[in-house]
Formats: sequence, structure tokens, C-alpha cells
Amino acid sequence: MTDTTSVLGYAWPLVASPGEEITFQLSSPTLPSAEAVLVRVRCGDPDPNGPGLRLEELPASFDRTIGLTHQPIRPGSCAVVADAPPLSALQSFTVGAFLWPTLPGERIQTVLSRWRGDTKEGWRLGLDETGRLEFVLAMQGKSWRVATTEPLLSREWVLAGAAWDADAGRIRIMVRSADPQAGRDRSQVVEAEGPTSMRWPEATPLAIAAHASTAGKETFEGFYDGKIDRPRLYAAAETLDGLHRLCETTSFPTTDQRLLGAWDFSRGMATDQVTDLSTQHLHGTLRQMPTRAVTGANWDGSTDRWTDCPAQYGAIHFHSDDVADAEWKPTLRFRVPTDWKSGFYALRLRAMQGAEPVESFVGFFVRAEIGKPTSKLAFVASTATFLAYANSALRLDQVHAEAMLEGLLTLSRDDAYLQEHRELGLSTYDTHADGSGWNISSARRPILNMRPRGNVFNYGNDTHFIDWLEAIGQDYDIVTDDDIHRHGVQVLKPYTCVVTGSHPEYISREIWEAFDAYQRGGGRHMYLGGNGFYWRIAYHPTVPHTIEMRRGMTGLRTWEGEAGETALAFTGEPSSTWRSNGRPPQRLVGVGFDAQVFTHSSPYRWLDGARAPGLGWLTAGIDLDTPLGDFGLRGNGAAGVEIDRVDFSLGTPPGTVWLATADRLGYGGTPAPEEIRTLHRGVMGDQNAQVRADLVFFPTANGGAVFSTGSIAWVCALSHNDYDNNVSRLTRNVLKRFLDPAPL
Repeated sequence: MTDTTSVLGYAWPLVASPGEEITFQLSSPTLPSAEAVLVRVRCGDPDPNGPGLRLEELPASFDRTIGLTHQPIRPGSCAVVADAPPLSALQSFTVGAFLWPTLPGERIQTVLSRWRGDTKEGWRLGLDETGRLEFVLAMQGKSWRVATTEPLLSREWVLAGAAWDADAGRIRIMVRSADPQAGRDRSQVVEAEGPTSMRWPEATPLAIAAHASTAGKETFEGFYDGKIDRPRLYAAAETLDGLHRLCETTSFPTTDQRLLGAWDFSRGMATDQVTDLSTQHLHGTLRQMPTRAVTGANWDGSTDRWTDCPAQYGAIHFHSDDVADAEWKPTLRFRVPTDWKSGFYALRLRAMQGAEPVESFVGFFVRAEIGKPTSKLAFVASTATFLAYANSALRLDQVHAEAMLEGLLTLSRDDAYLQEHRELGLSTYDTHADGSGWNISSARRPILNMRPRGNVFNYGNDTHFIDWLEAIGQDYDIVTDDDIHRHGVQVLKPYTCVVTGSHPEYISREIWEAFDAYQRGGGRHMYLGGNGFYWRIAYHPTVPHTIEMRRGMTGLRTWEGEAGETALAFTGEPSSTWRSNGRPPQRLVGVGFDAQVFTHSSPYRWLDGARAPGLGWLTAGIDLDTPLGDFGLRGNGAAGVEIDRVDFSLGTPPGTVWLATADRLGYGGTPAPEEIRTLHRGVMGDQNAQVRADLVFFPTANGGAVFSTGSIAWVCALSHNDYDNNVSRLTRNVLKRFLDPAPL
């Protein structure tokens, strides 16, 4: 069974407790039905060189055969203002805003409108297919249009608007460039004949950054790519200077009843609401979560955080491919049995596509109930990192992917499907159609690489540790990033030992502080990964399983944010790396990200610290004259993919015991940008002693301790030789001692 995309779906909520209900939103364009079975995931990686796909079928209360329908996803963000009497009665008026277009000339795009796409009636201000600003009015088959003679420039601020003078029967389009020199000037006023009266379509919302497809339904089209700042609607025909005053003004007299809309996007930054400052109170709602907290036309560079001066962040960056919610209807409802163990779970769907059997999965997680542990050990499902990588198209979109991976790409069906179906929404590593980065990722959509058989990075790698726990007969609970963020250290505190997996890269302040408090309180933490605790993120304050991050201009990044846009819209906190926020990973887990190595993985060599008095329990049964981990499923070694090192200048605790290192990674060891202060030919792993993976142990307060491996590849070496190997033995030694309540 190879086709994993004939049926797609998502579970909501993504994480549930026993006794709670989960709905499965499913869609198939070709299959009328499928056989559905719930499975508990022990290993989600089908690699035949490893344990292979290991799933435990579970009984369920629903019929195994379920009907399927096709449910489309409608990407594209906009603001929607419900129809209101002042909009229906409008005759002469002026409409406009400051614009920063990012894809002019690609297609027709609407900036502000009360327009129906099906009947082509109403009014709309937007860009035509050549990128010229246009204003169109139409009713009953007759239309009037005026446009500029030159297209707008990409990524240049302009004041853009239009006016209709019913008394004079004239319409005009108006543009004023913010930087009218060096060929950037697009300032222009063009007039044309217009109607003397209009009859507007009924039950049609006013839309910003799109227009309505039909009347009475929340469907939109003509999406605009770019920023819109301080949109205005005024019930009189104004000149260009009059429009400029309207858009510059943020405080309006209540006596001017002609002001119908003055939307201030700097208010309610973390919400889906847009606020109208006029006395009409034509407030709106955002669709598909566009990017807020972005610089407006008046940003002067005096700050890079919107919280310092919100008035300079009165813009929203809209994208034609924004997706935060697939908005699918539930196909199946399921209440998690109260006797289910916490774990990684999935709904498995099987059917016949002609003569070919197909199989697909929808992943979800069952948490251990807070305050009710069933084990002394908890494994953290890094749901924030899974969301950050959700539907990554990097292997196809990143022009240097093959050079970075040092080999030809082998594409899966998931890769091919994503190439043709960008409506699923991409990861925070990808860029929108206009080249700007994806800041937001939500679980309300199918996620192809967060399920069994998906791309093995992150989710698949972490299931190797679950498989190892099952193999050695160790009981455990699963807790998630989402719950640690919401409930803090109380999620971790009941456990003697907590394990983070192969790549817990994306961490909110609340998660960082929960781990810090857990370790300070005597908790034992096994960090079995690489490039962990690296990026600072925020969770949406009201929408579950939705994260935001800003790349900024530091760290290993696939895109850079715009100048002045490093603060998170959800919280107002700075984003970027935790290192640039004063909390390097070394302070928490002893090691921190220093390099990628995709060419191959390497073994560790033991250091003198491994022979330190009192650490015999750690190395018991292990030959310290033999390399550690010269095997594994990721590059044939335990140290590789992304790696971390000791750095006392960045906060590695003074009491750290440096047990082993993998420092002979070859030319493929590529340091992270923040590691390269000056450029020279000796920065790669074959000449740079700072490019390495370090394995460490250190005690913490109140009898606690931390053990860190500094490598993503580590957990994928555990199953080698039927789990009988020195990586497995060392991990088991540490786990056994960390579960022993005797102080370390």
C-alpha cells in the first residue's frame, strides 16, 4: 500500500484526554468509502532496516466502513465586514488605504470591495492582471472602470484609493507614492465617466483583501497579496489630498457622519477582529489568520517591536494562500475510552483505488491526565515542533536542497501531492506565493508528515523511542507541548523522569520555564535529541494547537522576516532564537545547536569524564574503548543530522560531566550561522573543532539531573542489533538511575 493521499483528514482536537471526544474531518475526491480502524502507534517509520511499522489495532464504537465526500480547502486571507444599511445606501464615496503589494501583475486582486464575483456587481478597488490599480462599479450588466497607466511596484508603499462622484457622474483612481524618486514614483490621478446613481447587490459583505464569490455565503475570491494599512471608506467624493488626510488620521470627530469605515489593524493584535474607529462600528473578522504585527507605511525604524509603538504597526500582511482552518465538517466522532493509555494514535483508513490498495492515516495524541500519572516516566510529544514542520515543501522548493543533503532527492507521494496541493498550507520553513515566510501553523488541516508512514523527520524519529520503551518493557506516559504550555510545571512535576525526543526545537516561554522549574525542583530530564530548545514561539491565546514564530535575521533559517517585525503578534514577545533572547539551550540542557551534518552520521568517542568516580552506574556493561554508536538508521551513526555541543560561554553548567564527543564529522558538518563570526575556509566540520555532538551529564538542584545526547540521530540507533547495542545500553542505564528516587 503506497498511496497515502487518497483520503486526507485531521483530528480535532489534536490532543485529548481519556473520556473526551475527538472528531475526524475527512475528505476524498475519489473514494466513496473506506475502512476505518483506530491504532496505537509504537513505530511510525516503515523503514525495513529498523523495527518497521508497528501499530496496535484497537476496538472502536463506530462502524468500520465510513462514507466519504470531497471537502475542498479554500485558502486565502481577508477581512470581512458584515453587510449593514450604511453600505447598502452608499452613493458618492471615497475608498482607499496604504498598500504594499507583493505580487502585482500576477492576476486580478481585490483590495477593498463590496462586490459579487458571480454576478459581477457592486464596487471594487484592486489590481488588474497587469498590476495597475483599478476601480470598478457595475450593476445590471453595465460597468464603469478607471485604472492607472502604470503598474504598482512590488514591496513599495503607496497611498491608493478611488472616488465616485454621483452628482458629477465621474469616477477617479488615485495613487501617491511614499518614495517618489529614482523611478519609484507611481503617483497619479486618472478620471473617467461614471454613473449618476447605483443599485448595489443585496446581502453582500464588505471585504478587505478579497471580494465575495456569491451573496449570503462566506466564500471569497480575488485575494490580494501584500500589506494593507489604515483602510478607509467615506461617503463623499474626496480628492487625493482628502484621501491622504483620511488615511493619516487616527482620531475622528463624532460629528462627521460621512465616515463609514476607519479600520485600525493595530488594535486587537492577537485576535481575529478588526476594529472600525468610525461611529458606524463596522467591525470585521479576519479569515484564515493573515500575518499581523507588521510594519505600516508610517514605520520609521525607531523600534522593532509593535508593543513599543502600535500605531506604526497598523498593517496586516494578507496572502492568497493563507490557511489556518480547512473548515471541514466532521465525518466521524469518537470518544476516547477511559481505559486508553496515553500515546501516539492514528485513524487508519484503507480502501481500493481501482485495483490498487491504498492506506492513509490521521494522527492524534492521547495525553496523560494532568495530576493523574500512571508511570514515573513521561515522554514529551513535541507537538509545537510537529506543527512548525507541518507539510514542509522544502525539499522541492529550496533550490540548494540536494547540495545540502549531498545527494539526489527521493520524493515520496506526499512530496508530489504537496507540490500540486498547496491549499493544505505549508510549514514555517516555507514561503508564501509572494516570497514572505509562513509565520503561523495550525492543526486544523491535514498534516501529511505528522502520521505513520509520513516523512520520518520529527514524528517518525520520535516513535523510535516509543518502540524502544515497548521493547524493554518500560511503562510511560505521554504528555504534550500544548499541555506544558497551558498548565506549566504541574504537567511535569508528578514524574521522576521526563524525556524529550529527537528534536524539541520550538519552545514557548511557558514551556522553557516549566522545564527550568522542573529541573530546579529535582526533576530528571533526558534530552535525547539535537537542535532542541532553539526557536522561541507563541501559542495563540484562544485557538488551540496554533503557533506563531518569527525567523528574524539570526539562526539557521530558510527565510528572513521583514525589518521591524521580530515581535510575535500573539503575545508581543520577541521571537527568533532562544540564544538571541538570552536563554541559550546550554543553560537548560548543557548543550546547544551548532551544526547540521546530512552527509553521514558518526560514532562518539569516549572522554575522560565517562570514567569519573561515581559514574559507574552510567557506563555499566559498556566497553569504553569501543566507539559509541557506530551504527544507526540516520546516516549509519548515532551522532548526526543536527547536533549540539558544550559551550561554557553560553551557559553549560560548571558541574557538567563531558562524557563523549563526535568531533570528526568531515566536510559535511556545516555550522549554524550564529557560530560563524568571520568567514574563512576552515569553518566546516573537517577543520572546525566547534562542529561536534557532545554527550553530557550534570546534576541539578534538589537531587535532579540532566542527560543530553546532542544528536537527532541518537534515538534512531536504539533498535540496532535487536536493541542490543551500546546506545541502547547507555540510554537504559541512565533511565534506570533517573527513575530511582535516590538523589543524584
